[in-house]
Amino acid sequence: MSGGEHSGEHGGEHKIGDYQDPATIQRVIHTARTIAIVGLSGNELRASNFVGYYLQRHGYQVIPVNPRESEILGQRSYPALTDIPVPVDVVNVFRAPDAVPGIAADAVRIGARALWCQFGVVNEEGSRIAADAGLDVVVDRCLKIEHARYAGRMHWLGFNTHRITSVRTGLQ
Repeated sequence: MSGGEHSGEHGGEHKIGDYQDPATIQRVIHTARTIAIVGLSGNELRASNFVGYYLQRHGYQVIPVNPRESEILGQRSYPALTDIPVPVDVVNVFRAPDAVPGIAADAVRIGARALWCQFGVVNEEGSRIAADAGLDVVVDRCLKIEHARYAGRMHWLGFNTHRITSVRTGLQ
């Protein structure tokens, strides 16, 4: 939901569905070029690493934000959002929900256009900070999955392999 668009609706409280609007998700995916991933791990087995790798492979500039790492996915890792020297379109959050208000405030400070919180990263205060400042906010959704859904990498029947098959298994 774009920031401020529904501020005050529901008696001042937003419902989680307010931050899962398909039009907002599609706008963020199709207009973003630079994505800062807060909590991006250098461990290839972590979901954040897989998402970052996927986004790189699909043409996004991924900027790792992790004070414990110097480089992730071949890119310099920054200790904080405010240390990034280039404009950021989307701040993608892979951190505990209680970290979101500070991350949202930093996203506003650096002029990001959207705050995207991954599955399970739900914090009303953080979402409100970003939305009230005019950022698009997406909560409890995976950027990789939504990209696959809306950018043609996943078909309604599953992943779009561009292949038609009729493989049969077992006895015939």
